[in-house]
Amino acid sequence: MTVGGALVVYAFAVGFAGPAWIRRADWPLRAPRLGAAAVVAAAWSVPVALVLAGVTVFLPTSGLTIDVGQLIGACLVRLRAAYGTPAGAGVVTAGQVLTVGLLLRGAWTGARFVHRRQTERRRHRLLVRWAGAHVPELRAVVLEQPGAAAFAVGGAQHTVVVTRGAVDLLSGAELSAVLAHEHAHLAARHHRWLTAAAVVAQALPLVPLLRDAPALVGGLLEMDADELAATHHEPRVIARALVAVAASSPRSGGATGGVADGGGRRAARPSGGGSGGEALARVQRLLRPPAGLPAGSRALARAAITAFTVAPLLLAAAPMVYALA
Repeated sequence: MTVGGALVVYAFAVGFAGPAWIRRADWPLRAPRLGAAAVVAAAWSVPVALVLAGVTVFLPTSGLTIDVGQLIGACLVRLRAAYGTPAGAGVVTAGQVLTVGLLLRGAWTGARFVHRRQTERRRHRLLVRWAGAHVPELRAVVLEQPGAAAFAVGGAQHTVVVTRGAVDLLSGAELSAVLAHEHAHLAARHHRWLTAAAVVAQALPLVPLLRDAPALVGGLLEMDADELAATHHEPRVIARALVAVAASSPRSGGATGGVADGGGRRAARPSGGGSGGEALARVQRLLRPPAGLPAGSRALARAAITAFTVAPLLLAAAPMVYALA
């Protein structure tokens, strides 16, 4: 099998079998931040592998050298030989289309995402300016809206937002726990992980792992924020607040958790209203916390994250390493 073929097989194996593997594994639920990192690393490794697969079709990695002239000459020889037969010409053309198409798709998706984020950032600022008031004792902005909701907005001017409905609904301890959950999102920079998952999902939405990445990462980061908040607040209080907000507005999308990207858009699904199963899983986890992941298992999880990050590069560079050995 050629290097390009191995990279394509890797991309399909990770992209299509990844969601089932992640949902069957229990360690991401025991270490949700590591689980979220693994999902993001695996998802991003798919387009990287596909781009490198296209590159290796017309770039002779076994002949790589620091001499640019020799490298260009080797590429021309490779292309001339490939275009000598119809089959070779088809393979090279497919590789070029794959690489250029994915790079253009990524650039277009990234530009559209940045534009949307800037637009929604302005919208968020207007919303806070006209309908919200900063309350120093809460370390949050209170929106004068009847529906119960609370969420964090990441970015340069990160803030926590809570509605008047949530303030009136929750007790002092419950509101404090909810706000601690939102501040945990910001302290752990969860919005960056969610942005990475959202961008790769928009780039290749037909690949199951990439399509599911925002939901998978969002759910795991909600659990991570619960854990961080539970270090200073009673888990039962957090669970009670989650249930109270979910029950208060089941159809209006009330939420007790979530983090938005820099533009103010909720990157995670509402955990109180949009996904009842997700909210139930969080409540059960708060009331019956799973055993922590042992140090050895954490090391293996970090090794898996590193493997996903470097695997496409190692596969692509294997012939060069072999030639230099």
